[in-house]
Formats: sequence, structure tokens, C-alpha cells
Amino acid sequence: MSTPPAPPLLLASRSPQRRAILEQLAVPFDVVVPQYEEGRLGHGPLETVREHARGKARSVAGVAGVAGERPVLGVDTEVVLDGRAFGKAENATEAEAMLDALGGRTHEVVSGLCLVTPAWEVVEHDVTLVSFRALDARDLAAYISTGEWQGRAGAYAIQSRGAALVERIEGDYLNVVGLPGALLVRVLAERFPGVYGFG
Repeated sequence: MSTPPAPPLLLASRSPQRRAILEQLAVPFDVVVPQYEEGRLGHGPLETVREHARGKARSVAGVAGVAGERPVLGVDTEVVLDGRAFGKAENATEAEAMLDALGGRTHEVVSGLCLVTPAWEVVEHDVTLVSFRALDARDLAAYISTGEWQGRAGAYAIQSRGAALVERIEGDYLNVVGLPGALLVRVLAERFPGVYGFG
């Protein structure tokens, strides 16, 4: 008797990086853009990413007729240095200032992950440490000219040319790309043993 196919997750995100990670992990999914505004919550970065992940997932789970019984996945990621969250740069000048601050230092990539079903909700987080090599003005100008900084927390993309800025990482690489893959696998293994190929 064949095993029924796993119900596709509903990914509450417009991020192409998160879609690519789910494809890499062979987790079936559909995308629903969340109706959620990411504002500053007055909390620390860890509480903020957890609340944003929950808000994104709930905004999709709460839409009548959209989720049904399917699990909804929400994720939010911040780059944090000395307790300060580096969001998405508004322009090239701001991006250069962010990268200059990160150069030669170790920062945290903090992600909140929320999985919601009609029966339960789980909210977790993961932290990866990323150390940049020392960056000079030429390094900064060269990377800014690629345009990769646009739409990226911390103004870099580790999965592309931003890898050249990085000296080492400690933790989950996929978390830095945009979705804490190891954490997601653990949650799916615990909550849906065998259904998605984990646990």
C-alpha cells in the first residue's frame, strides 16, 4: 500500500530564497503572500523575529478557505550586531554603512520560525554566527556595485557574491540564506514523523 503524498506546506513569504530552500529539502509547498506589516515591535531582535514569523503565518492561516488543514510556515530573519538589528538598506549609502560596520566583526543571523495548523502552533528560533573578513573601501564599492544588497537583511547575500565577504560561519548556513533548514527539519520530524521524509 503506497504512502499518501505529504500535504504541501503553505509558505507565508514572497522570498525566492525561502522557496529555493524548501525545494532543496524536497518539502512540498505552495506560496501564499502574507498580509502582514512588519513594524518595529519594541522588543529585542529575538522576540521580534518570533513575533513577525507568527504574524506572517497567522495572516495566511486565518484566511477562510486558504489553509484548511495544511500547515502554514512563517519565517522572519534579522542580521544583528551588538544588539542592533540591521534590516534592509534603503539605498546604496546605507548598504555601504551596514557592510562597513559588519566588516572584520562577527554578527548574528537570527530567524524566527512559526508553523501553524488548526490544532496547534509552534514558534521556534535559530541563531547563526557569521564572521566577515576585514573590508576596505575597494571591497565595499565592488560589492555595492553588484546590487546584491537590495532587499537583503544586513545588505548581503551569502549564497551569491556576498560569500566573498565571509570568513567563517558557526551554525546553519541555510539560516543565513533565509530559512533555518535544520530547525524546520526538526519541527517537521517532531510534528509530522515520516510525513515529509524526516523523523
